[in-house]
Amino acid sequence: MSTTRAPDALNERLEALESRIAYQEHWLDTLDQAVAAQETRLAKLERINALMQQKIREQQRALQEGDAAQPRPEDELPPHY
Repeated sequence: MSTTRAPDALNERLEALESRIAYQEHWLDTLDQAVAAQETRLAKLERINALMQQKIREQQRALQEGDAAQPRPEDELPPHY
């Protein structure tokens, strides 16, 4: 009886290992897809961040140029001069 039982036990173990490997391959594929999607999203967010920083710098430059072009109240002479 032990000789017929050994191949059955080996087959069961082999099937269990194959099942585990298939499950792990499925999860690796799922994780790979998630990482690829996150990489795409990260690249998009980095482009948006760069554009926003550029716009902020342009606005700061425009404000500084606008401030330099207009006289400040401290620079104006009082009316009695």
